[in-house]
Amino acid sequence: MAAKLSVNINKIATLRNARGGSIPDVIEAARNCELFGADGITVHPRPDERHITTADTYALAKIVTTEFNIEGYPDERFLRIIEDIRPAQATLVPDPPGVLTSNAGWDTLKHKNFLVDIIQRIKSLGVRTSLFIETDAALIEGAQLTGVDRIEFYTGPYAEHFVINPAAAIAPYIAASKIADQCKLGINAGHDLSLKNLNYFSKNIPSLLEVSIGHALISDALYLGLENTIKMYKRELGFGI
Repeated sequence: MAAKLSVNINKIATLRNARGGSIPDVIEAARNCELFGADGITVHPRPDERHITTADTYALAKIVTTEFNIEGYPDERFLRIIEDIRPAQATLVPDPPGVLTSNAGWDTLKHKNFLVDIIQRIKSLGVRTSLFIETDAALIEGAQLTGVDRIEFYTGPYAEHFVINPAAAIAPYIAASKIADQCKLGINAGHDLSLKNLNYFSKNIPSLLEVSIGHALISDALYLGLENTIKMYKRELGFGI
């Protein structure tokens, strides 16, 4: 089965916030993404609210009809949002408050006890959990020990090296996916996946369940239109659209 496409709409909010007001409307954008074929909506409500705000997140929870995925560092603010909304999935990232974007995975060995407590708390709400992680075998095995449902591979290095040598770029992810399968961890992926590299990634990671894509997809939509872009990404994942 083809991996699902969750559209990260943070960049819609970034554009709105640059001017103030409500244009573009993130609620309308989410509705349209779903209408055009997205399997889910992803947001990352950071504490500084530089793109998606807390208010946006609560408003989106009322209208998203596909899977709602909320990313963030699991502090008390984030956990309160998850408890109130109870989205389909909570993706935990190790970002400190000031970073530009999520560009590193969890050290699941160093932070094991912290993650175990957080994941138990979230799963008790009936919310699926996912950990943003790199391809290190020990860290994937460490993720299993936290009780998490899925891992999300940080694919920045894959995208960076894909333009040089696709086979070498994908090799660590193939090896890591086999370990994740052995650990019975579901596999998601995200960061810098695009129309150029998505098909190759998804074909080589057969157990891939979901990709979360924002920056590249929203950028492509400026040229190609949102509906056409979502359909193109779905085709790259193997959907017969």
